[in-house]
Amino acid sequence: MSKQFDVAVIGAGAAGMMCAAVAGQRGRRVVLIDHASRLAEKIRISGGGRCNFTNIAAAPQNYLSQNPHFCRSALSRYTPQDFLSLMKRHRIGYHEKHKGQLFCDNSAEDIIAMLKAECDLGNVSWRMPCSVAQIGRSGESFRIDTSAGEITAASVVIATGGLSIPKIGATDFAHRIARQFDLRLVEPRPGLVPLTFDGRAWQPFAELAGIALQVEVETGQKKARGHFLEDLLFTHRGLSGPAILQISSYWQPGTPLTLNLLPEVDLAETLIAGKGALKKNLGNLLAQWMPTRLAEGWLRVNGFDAGARIADLPDKALRQLGDSLNRWVVVPAGSEGYRKAEVTLGGVDTRELSQQSMMVNSVPGLHFIGEAVDVTGWLGGYNFQWAWASGVAAGLAV
Repeated sequence: MSKQFDVAVIGAGAAGMMCAAVAGQRGRRVVLIDHASRLAEKIRISGGGRCNFTNIAAAPQNYLSQNPHFCRSALSRYTPQDFLSLMKRHRIGYHEKHKGQLFCDNSAEDIIAMLKAECDLGNVSWRMPCSVAQIGRSGESFRIDTSAGEITAASVVIATGGLSIPKIGATDFAHRIARQFDLRLVEPRPGLVPLTFDGRAWQPFAELAGIALQVEVETGQKKARGHFLEDLLFTHRGLSGPAILQISSYWQPGTPLTLNLLPEVDLAETLIAGKGALKKNLGNLLAQWMPTRLAEGWLRVNGFDAGARIADLPDKALRQLGDSLNRWVVVPAGSEGYRKAEVTLGGVDTRELSQQSMMVNSVPGLHFIGEAVDVTGWLGGYNFQWAWASGVAAGLAV
């Protein structure tokens, strides 16, 4: 079995398999190395097992990076439509679920099988499960010490992802290799992750666990501002749901979130204007716009009697209630961490890389792609689109 290759791709996930397939089909001798015994576990568990494989609206503004323009080249050269064309060739059905999010009709296994077939079409060699102990330079080539023996390659592509979901095998391998070659890293942290609150402060809200509703949420200022209209979920430890996962990537420790739990209603104005005509009590009125359990719990937490008649309450109290729902300001204590995070923010600093080829400027032949790089997408298929696009960019260059 050959131990010499043109390209060694380390990490057989979304980005790695895409890169290996593209390079192999260009006639390059490619080996794909992964330490896991099961292929592409992150694809397998995505989207409840149906893989939210892209978003038809994917564009640079849907990504966070210290250099927000870095992703533009790869995303423009390999678009969601390009990936859909690949799926069509493999006769994989899909559907749009919400806000441009595309899912497999059948199973995420269809995507894995498609990528494996594309690698096979490019005669990609596999080393799996196979751990990498060390990567070094040997003249113009790289020497890779693995549990399956030494491999040499003219180019190495690091596609091992980030730190998210360690139970499926996530490691800091990409960050360690970056440090080995003296590359700058943007400090990694969990992204697309539920947020938690101090236990004592959160206790009054813990009884609302399980309640979901659509909200507006925002944090940050100017270019660092994040703002979303999505579903919120109360949990025993804090807040989750798409609204919180989205905003968590923008949230900085110690800073507040501002939530509007009734984005369609200016509650204070509605209550005050309708005092004379509204015969309902507070609990019944709020239940028109939100789950009854939330209406009753919210009134209790804020010191209001759910049975009180609106007409009997002073305007000041109604404004206070309105503000508490239309402008709820909270400061999370932290997040659920990498074990619940869908992605890793930060990674290899994009200033170290060519945006056309994903190659390290100071180390010819070394490339980083996918989640290992400081490019992080929104929730909803954007991160897979970055995996495909960055994988293709490297695959065409190696």
